[in-house]
Amino acid sequence: MGKNSTPLNSVFWISATVITFLVIWGVLDAAGMSRLADRAYDTVADAFGWFYLISVLAIVLFCAGLAISKYGRIKLGQDDEKPKYSYFAWIGMLFSCGFGAGLVFWGIAEPMSHFANSPTGTQGLTAEAGRQAMQYSFFNWGVHQWSVFTIVGLALAYIQFRKKEKGMISDTLNPIIGKNKKKTLRKTINTLAVITTVLGVATSLGMGILQINGGLNYVFNIPQNTTFLVIITVGLLALYLISTLTGLDKGIKFLSILNMSLALGMIVIVLFLGPTKFIFEAFALGLGDYIQNFFSMSLGLSPYDGNTWSKAWTVNYWAWVIAWSPFVGAFIARISRGRTIREFVFGVLVVPPFIAIVWIGVFGGTAIYMDLFQGANIAGAVQNDVTSALFATFENFPFSTLLSVVFLLLIVTFLVTSADSAAFVLGMMTSDGNPNPSSFLKTVWGVLMAAIVAVLINSSGLQGLQTASLVAALPFTIILLLMGYSLLKTLKADEKMDANLEFGKEFVKEDGLNETEVAFETSIRQPVLPKK
Repeated sequence: MGKNSTPLNSVFWISATVITFLVIWGVLDAAGMSRLADRAYDTVADAFGWFYLISVLAIVLFCAGLAISKYGRIKLGQDDEKPKYSYFAWIGMLFSCGFGAGLVFWGIAEPMSHFANSPTGTQGLTAEAGRQAMQYSFFNWGVHQWSVFTIVGLALAYIQFRKKEKGMISDTLNPIIGKNKKKTLRKTINTLAVITTVLGVATSLGMGILQINGGLNYVFNIPQNTTFLVIITVGLLALYLISTLTGLDKGIKFLSILNMSLALGMIVIVLFLGPTKFIFEAFALGLGDYIQNFFSMSLGLSPYDGNTWSKAWTVNYWAWVIAWSPFVGAFIARISRGRTIREFVFGVLVVPPFIAIVWIGVFGGTAIYMDLFQGANIAGAVQNDVTSALFATFENFPFSTLLSVVFLLLIVTFLVTSADSAAFVLGMMTSDGNPNPSSFLKTVWGVLMAAIVAVLINSSGLQGLQTASLVAALPFTIILLLMGYSLLKTLKADEKMDANLEFGKEFVKEDGLNETEVAFETSIRQPVLPKK
């Protein structure tokens, strides 16, 4: 398996067995899997929606507080380390692996869905419904999503590059469960992280594959059926295996920069070909509404009137990103060595969400304008087939076929980047944190991800993909909260240790003590921590 290989462990065997079982089940009893998915979705969303909302808001506040605190200047690495990647390459990799094809899929489909069916019960297809559509779409793709990635990435980066420990999810909980103790619990946590990651990534890959098939059908009249979905899945498997086997600094980095460049280029083209003035005004208003209603939307349940919008949309999103978080967190930790906690939080929690909001403002704003003022009926096309949103919008542009083809290319590169990053991280997670997992492991996980995607699409389509994330994320939410507590506990302990070291240096300087005497004096005196 190569010189960097690590013997296959129980985490690999258990998680691979579970995923294989799900694949076989889906092949043999697709209808049964679909029925169970429907029941599981209703049960989890109804019983635990409040828990998802409160937990993610708490994580947002924790990450923001950490960035502006005295701990913000601590480096994720040694004090003299410099970041390996340029800021643009770093942001490009964050954007590509964190959003994947999800933003391309929902960038128009979500605001148009809310435009037709308002989150607050406002009459659909009106100016007020359009305003609310932008507000709630900004919220769902804003800082809440990325706070989950931030906390996982921070915890992993700190223990790996500052504490010199393995990059396993269980290792982030060392201050709580003890270092090198409770091996069964550790294996359970790591196995859960792997299974959650596979199902979370499968959701995004599946949506992208559905959209590719929908786009090919809309533009070139290629049938939307299981056969073509499988062909697309196999083609993407080949592409992302080639990419992931070239390594982090070649395939993944190159594709991430390409994704970022294509995405920014398309934003500029649509901004100036579309209703420019309306886009800027709708963006500014939507951003203001988002900021003004931040907390009410964060906890926006409706126990009194039975409105199920939050459970159908926001709870789904939070569960989806929580399921993604072990993979995205591990990946962004891997590429963020040498950055400070403050820089990390700003780069992860602010920049990608801002790009996402700009994306929705440009594309969603354009589609709403065309429906309101030009009678394009894009909302109707979305209600009929959610995968057609992007292509129905481009139909109203010059060079519509060319724009659609470029976007299909963008979706493919997003999917390949997400999948090869996931295969890389899953290899790490199932080889005791090996930063350079073997090609064998990456290939195995690449194949298993493609298989579970094909099964979920075939058994229950988009609903099955969303349910997989919703259920898998539930136990991992508790782990996220414990990771935050554990990280804060580690930072405080290291601060005290650093103060003791500084106290010892003063003995050497003022009293001329040797190292043994310094250690003794430090152990019996209580240093006064400096006020910061």
